[in-house]
Amino acid sequence: MFSKTTEYALRAALYVAKEGKDGRKISIDEIAEAIGSPRHFTAKVLQALSRDGRVIDSERGPGGGFFLAKGSGQLPVSILLEAMGEMEVLTGCVLGLPNCSAERPCALHNKYEGIKKQLLHLFETTSVESLSEETNIQTFFKH
Repeated sequence: MFSKTTEYALRAALYVAKEGKDGRKISIDEIAEAIGSPRHFTAKVLQALSRDGRVIDSERGPGGGFFLAKGSGQLPVSILLEAMGEMEVLTGCVLGLPNCSAERPCALHNKYEGIKKQLLHLFETTSVESLSEETNIQTFFKH
């Protein structure tokens, strides 16, 4: 449903939320290994998220690493999707047609509209923190 980049961003945010609960800053190497992503790619994803500043933050130097931005644990997953440029998936035309609307629907518009609303509601009402609490690190991440 989402790009590979966004999938890794979600995984990274969940991992950082789960493993950084005690204030620990997580290294790029640990995150990349845990989420099964190449280090360079993980660095680019986390750099984009920390540049946005709403979900992930970082600190350079010895003892540095990545951590949840202040207050971001309660942010809805939709904020992360927005930071990664993925909201179009939930708000735009499923076929990618620029002129699709309620007044001029594409062939799938009416069938997909309800699903889109449910997905949007799910991502707007599920926080990064609650999702991380429900995620079993040993099952879904390498550790």
